[in-house]
Amino acid sequence: MKQVVLITGGTSGIGMSLAEAYLKQGAAVAVCGRSQAALDRFSDAHPDALAIQADVTIDAARIAMLDAVANRFGRLDVLINNAGTFVERNFATGVNTTQDLEQEVALNLTAPIQLTSEALRRWPTMTAIVFVTSGFALVSPTRAPTYGAVKAGLHAFAEGLRRQLAPRGTHTYAQKPLLPQLHRRAYTPEISASFGCLIFKRLHVRGVERHDRARLPHGRLRSGHIEWREQVGIKCHHIKGIRFVIFVLL
Repeated sequence: MKQVVLITGGTSGIGMSLAEAYLKQGAAVAVCGRSQAALDRFSDAHPDALAIQADVTIDAARIAMLDAVANRFGRLDVLINNAGTFVERNFATGVNTTQDLEQEVALNLTAPIQLTSEALRRWPTMTAIVFVTSGFALVSPTRAPTYGAVKAGLHAFAEGLRRQLAPRGTHTYAQKPLLPQLHRRAYTPEISASFGCLIFKRLHVRGVERHDRARLPHGRLRSGHIEWREQVGIKCHHIKGIRFVIFVLL
């Protein structure tokens, strides 16, 4: 039986790379986006996929999108929350830096939480739920502190949700595709595609095994550089030689 996958923001970048990887695997894929032109291009290139015009920050649009998935495929196995936006805000300028803040928070944080809740109500035993976050969830960018804040919130939500859903067999992942020093300033289509492929490989080669061992990430932070290792139940940060250990209750 084909796996049914829904990817928000799936018509470009990491989202499209993930969609193409799932299609090559033989999955039934649905993507959503706000640009009809981008959706048309995606449909022309991938006629077997379902392309849905939807703004995930709008309640009715999310419901209509899930209805479209149900009508076409009958179920949903994997939800990938990928849609997002990056907004630079300099609070040191003395000007209004909170313009459109509600929209940024809605797209990057609130909408993925709402969509996840709505999908779980329909399909409570989904195989996996994925949140594409950012290295900025751990090191907030100077030029965009609100982006770091919402990505940190999404990462925290994914961690708590993972423990809630583990008993029913639904795997929850928070994927940080780029290191902070590479994020956005070197964000070419080629890099987006490469990281999409890496996320796909991690989900399907290592993800289930790692989460079955109930492991959490172990991070080392020095001069803005993150090196990921794994350690059961503990998350460690090294900041300028000072070690902080945060115990995570499982």
